[in-house]
Amino acid sequence: MELKYVGPKPIISHSGIDFDNNKEDKFVYLNIVVQLLKSLNHEYIKDKVYTYNTESDRLCNDEIYQQLIQYCPHMQQLMAKENHNIQEEIEHNIQRAHENEILSNEDKEALENNIKMMQEYLTQRSINKSVYYCAIDALAELVKEDHIDYIIVPMFQTFAHVLHSIQGSLKKQKLPIDTKLEIYQEDNKLLAKLKVINN
Repeated sequence: MELKYVGPKPIISHSGIDFDNNKEDKFVYLNIVVQLLKSLNHEYIKDKVYTYNTESDRLCNDEIYQQLIQYCPHMQQLMAKENHNIQEEIEHNIQRAHENEILSNEDKEALENNIKMMQEYLTQRSINKSVYYCAIDALAELVKEDHIDYIIVPMFQTFAHVLHSIQGSLKKQKLPIDTKLEIYQEDNKLLAKLKVINN
């Protein structure tokens, strides 16, 4: 199993396959997650501000995998489990299509074929999503353990999405950690700041 981009969420029906461009493949965020993990994972000196150049080259798929395995050591097992879970879900959806009493036999067959055709796509998206959340939890753990007060990133959709995911992971900790996401301008640049309130 590998990490690779497949695309937005598919909407599968008997009449064809459409894509929801608002539900992007989590793979698109993994490069940013790796950058943040690398930038936050070091020894800290009290009251020192650390910066990291986010304009570094994009990592290839294998480099992303190699970086993430350091933070999610059980990634292979996680990917295998997700592969198994999505296969069960796909089989269930095929069975439901077969038992559908509203569709004609021809439409049932078309729906089943469309689901089967997207099987690899659905599997990869699901694996990417599980790895993404494993990496996000590793980021949240770094923020918590190192008592990081804030993270500032460029205000791009991808960075904002990752910060929002970190917020979610911190909120679901055994002792929930409150955060606040602010957007502001500095030196003609739009920035997003994740402030950790009770760490």
